[in-house]
Amino acid sequence: MPSRTALRPVLGAALLATALLSAPAGAQPGKSPAAAGSAGQPRAASASGADAGAGVRPADFAACLARLRPEAIEKGISGATYDRHTASLVPDMAVIGFLDAQPEFVTPIWDYLAALVDDERVADGRAMLERWREVLAKVEAEYGVDPATVVAVWGVESDFGRRFGKRPLLESLSTLSCYGRRQSFFRGEFFTTLRIVQEGHVAPEKLAGSWAGAFGHTQFMPSTFMRLAVDFDGDGRRDLVDSVPDALASTANFLKRAGWRSDIPWGFEVKLPAGFDASAAGRRNKQPASVWASRGVKRVDGGALSADTPSAILLPAGPQGPAFLVTRNFDALYSYNAAESYALAIAHLSDRLRGGGAFAAPWPTDDPGLSRAERRELQRLLIARGHDIGEADGMIGSRTREALKAELAMLGIESDGRAGQKALAALRKAAERR
Repeated sequence: MPSRTALRPVLGAALLATALLSAPAGAQPGKSPAAAGSAGQPRAASASGADAGAGVRPADFAACLARLRPEAIEKGISGATYDRHTASLVPDMAVIGFLDAQPEFVTPIWDYLAALVDDERVADGRAMLERWREVLAKVEAEYGVDPATVVAVWGVESDFGRRFGKRPLLESLSTLSCYGRRQSFFRGEFFTTLRIVQEGHVAPEKLAGSWAGAFGHTQFMPSTFMRLAVDFDGDGRRDLVDSVPDALASTANFLKRAGWRSDIPWGFEVKLPAGFDASAAGRRNKQPASVWASRGVKRVDGGALSADTPSAILLPAGPQGPAFLVTRNFDALYSYNAAESYALAIAHLSDRLRGGGAFAAPWPTDDPGLSRAERRELQRLLIARGHDIGEADGMIGSRTREALKAELAMLGIESDGRAGQKALAALRKAAERR
């Protein structure tokens, strides 16, 4: 999602990643609506008027909305618009718990990338490159961002439009405007959402998305939408929900404004020399690529380093894992959703869409992550052993983790419920013995 420091501009990757990824023991990943079925954690409130949450009185929420009305009008929202779209709102207190639990920061990177960049997404992405080839060519001509990069963002943000999120934006953002921390930030997003409705870009019933307000194919926050969304299909509206051309062009416009350059790559996987000083790494510590070459840094594919391009060494899993030399284009990806793991997922998927392969260096773990197909297999094995976890959808929620933990315990294996290769192998072995 585009905009950020502590909270990203587009929180869509959080939506998809949280749905797909299991968290380490003790973590409290922010579960998106897309993951609600497998996580088994119902919302505290909904538009149907369900319980607004322990300790929250509907009258208090209504009073908060009344206090916000004058400020909304100062921001250009008509009284009629405000009254019409807030009259039936109830607080969704579940969103408060998601503020401090973004999966990019609590999930091992090998789990994060295994689910977001797998063979399924690569195949789907290549199909989308072909299906939208003409639109993407026009987008590249207009904004200078290549098709693979734009489609990679689309794939990671919403799985090519399959997962927008289901939380009504006005409900989530009004709740975050009245409760929890960063109320001022969310009030701005709340008022901007009302402007989007008032100006007719997207119908209010279609404004559903992540817990923090990101929506559409490429999951823009409302404020980012107002600044950077474009009408690329020429229908007079900027629509990231029903118009793929608008969404793809808006993403390219965001990256262009974030400093994307068409004449340089995002970076490369590199091999570091023995004894490399890891303290020199860091996305902000950019040097001409020639400086890194003089220190013995080499591309793993044998290609040459562009001598003058400012680049930095990135070690997402420390000096024992894969190493990358990244440019300002990586920073542009990072600005879309401020987490290095997110930017690397986009970068890696874009390379895979161009025909590239897996990273040469392995992650520093003896228990790598699972692809979505493997996650579904793991869930099917749990279901076959009598665990009620819902459908095998590849989304690792709390019910799947608890079932996995219990099943492994019965097999004599201590586990925190993380879905990794060792857990899958144990379940496969147990199934063979039955």
